[in-house]
Order: sequence, then C-alpha cells, then structure tokens
Amino acid sequence: MYKLLILFTILLFNNLLSAKESIITIASTTSTHDTGLLESINNEFYNKYKIKVNVLALGTGQAIKIAKDGNVEILLVHHTPSELEFMSKGYGKLRYQLMYNDFILVGPKNDKKKCKSIEDKLIEIKNNRLKFVSRGDDSGTNKKEIELWDLINVNTENYSDWYYSVGQGMGQTLLIANNINAYTLSDRSTWISFNRKENLKIVCENLPPLFNQYGIILVNEKLNRKLNIEDGLLYMNWIISDEGRKLINNFEKKGQQLFYFNFN
Repeated sequence: MYKLLILFTILLFNNLLSAKESIITIASTTSTHDTGLLESINNEFYNKYKIKVNVLALGTGQAIKIAKDGNVEILLVHHTPSELEFMSKGYGKLRYQLMYNDFILVGPKNDKKKCKSIEDKLIEIKNNRLKFVSRGDDSGTNKKEIELWDLINVNTENYSDWYYSVGQGMGQTLLIANNINAYTLSDRSTWISFNRKENLKIVCENLPPLFNQYGIILVNEKLNRKLNIEDGLLYMNWIISDEGRKLINNFEKKGQQLFYFNFN
C-alpha cells in the first residue's frame, strides 16, 4: 500500500509538471526549419530553460498572416519590407535583424554562360523563353524573385509558356526544376541541404541583389492576451546573445556554414 501511495504521488507530481510546461510557438520560413537550424537551436533553449518551442514552418507570407492573427509568440522570416510593415502596423512588439545568407539562381548544368549580373541572366531567360520555376507561394524567396524580375520590368504573369508558378515549398520547387531542366531562385541553405539536384548547378551567386536577411519579431500581446510573451522575450534575448551567435554560426551541413549571425 505504501509503495502504491509513493507511485501515485510521483505520477501526480509528474502530471503537474507536465501541465505547467511552458510553451512558445514560432512561425518561421521553411529554410530555418528544413535545414535543421531551428531544431538545433530550440533543443539548446529547452535544455537551458525547460521551455518547449513549437515551430510552424511556412513561407514568409503565410507566417506573417499567422502572426497577425495572434497565434504565435515569435515570427522568424526573411523579407525586410514585410517585416517593417508588420512592425509599423503594430503587430510586432520588438524586431531584431538576426542573421543572413544569400539567394542563388540555379539552372541546367549545360548553361555555360558566365553570369555577369542577375539582370542580364533574367533578360536572357526571358528573351530565349527558357523554363523558369517559381515557388509562387508568397514566401520570402518568392517575394525576392518578384523583386528581381521588377529590376528588368518584367511581369511574369504574362509569360505562362515558359514561366511556371507552382505554389510549392523550396524543396519541391527545386525538384521540379531538376526534373524539367529549368531555372529557379533558391536560398543557399536549402540548396546545400537538398540532395536531388543532379541536373542543376549554381548559375548566379555572390551578387548584391541576392543578399538574404533574416529578421526575428516578438508578436504584440495585444493581438492575443493568451500569448506567452514573457518566455517569447526570453527567447528573443537569448538568441541574440553570444550563445545564440555561436549556435547560428557553427551550424553546418555538408561541411558548409548555412547562416551568418549579424544581430542589429
């Protein structure tokens, strides 16, 4: 009887701990999730603070919509104009510039022409009606791609015979491009992590228009009084600390660094 009482007490105590487990949720771009970066970071955060971090991996546009509805404590995306608009309209309480990498234009392996500029390459694609696959999902990558077409005054909606808007994530978009020998824009981190790219290569890279900045935002608790803002703020301040910097900068796939900490 005494042993049963002890067992019951232990189970009750564990249930109480479980019921009180603190949880925050991040709406994030797919690249930080699919590469494993957030899993690595969030495991360290849990080990230190015993706060569980759930992640909703979405395109930037969808992530912002979820955050506007007050369903998450933190937003981690990569389209600065959208982030600044989010803040200016009062949806966000605090924003940090967190880290960066870059976009790359990938295309068929038989493309032997040197890329002098992203504008020249896109003009070549348009003029020769070369196949181009767009994510078409309002993600940060999709937003960047549209901005690049705007540099040469091209509205891609007018060119459905060679421009394919597929409404898919980065991995699936790369797979489609690989299967039909097409061009597409990718963030470098997903490209490095992606395995099925035997027909593709990097065509344009290391150009100023391809810079890819990530921002992290604490959502305004006025959107939802049930948000765990206290622990969300703890996460924000921890990820910009020296510990967060090391976790971001030391994260690698296939021997290559994927993200570069540049908190500001």
